[in-house]
Amino acid sequence: MPFSGKHLFGEIDGTKVTFVEKNVSEERMKFLKELLEINGFEVLVQENKKKKEEDPQTYTVGVTDLVFNPVIWVYDRRLKTQDGRKVTPDYWFQKKTDTKPQYWESMWD
Repeated sequence: MPFSGKHLFGEIDGTKVTFVEKNVSEERMKFLKELLEINGFEVLVQENKKKKEEDPQTYTVGVTDLVFNPVIWVYDRRLKTQDGRKVTPDYWFQKKTDTKPQYWESMWD
């Protein structure tokens, strides 16, 4: 899911949150939850209702820090990985595990 540029708020289980991503797979949800918790955020996850029984399960991920904006935190390189490397947009979107900021490599992807 690409960044929307909007700072979206709402509630998960009665707690106000900043939405990080909506309608994500379980794998993506676990990745975001772990990454954000490493960076000191309290993460709340909501299981979305399925429209049809055969539809895959999706999740909404939010953080209780209402100032958090994923676009700013990723592009300002404020987030860190488990081993202390700075998170790049490609790492955030799970395109690469390398966190070197070689913008010219992804410029023409």
